[in-house]
Amino acid sequence: MTDDWRQDRIGAALRGENPTVLRRLEAGFAVIGDVQFLPGYSVLLVDDPGVRRLSELPRAGRPAFLADMDALGEAVERACERLDPAFRRVNLEILGNTDPFLHAHVWPRYGWEPPEALSRPVWLYPRERWHDESHALGPRHAAVREAIGEELDRLTSPA
Repeated sequence: MTDDWRQDRIGAALRGENPTVLRRLEAGFAVIGDVQFLPGYSVLLVDDPGVRRLSELPRAGRPAFLADMDALGEAVERACERLDPAFRRVNLEILGNTDPFLHAHVWPRYGWEPPEALSRPVWLYPRERWHDESHALGPRHAAVREAIGEELDRLTSPA
């Protein structure tokens, strides 16, 4: 498989060709992030590539997207807490400044982060962190992928 899926992440997810997909949720796809300098970083992608903002979803679809964001956030929290005792919290963000489609970032935060980063947004991490191959998603992230998927299954399965 080539990296062509990166050019159309949502379309690739809809076709079953996006290798970062963790689970299909009600209003989108839970995916693991391309960079993992904070292990467990995940993203919720809306399931319609034409939707650029939350306000463009039908009013009835907005709660579903936000509920999916909540479920992914809680799944990342539970999984990361189980895998790393230094886990502190998750940050949830809907930004939309770079990618032209609605998506939400779920950032786990850890006590081992550099002290100057602990109280600042993830986006202020040095640029090198974002492009360093040692932080690229790969096979060594299988355990965190599996743990987040398991937690999503627990949280989204009917009671």
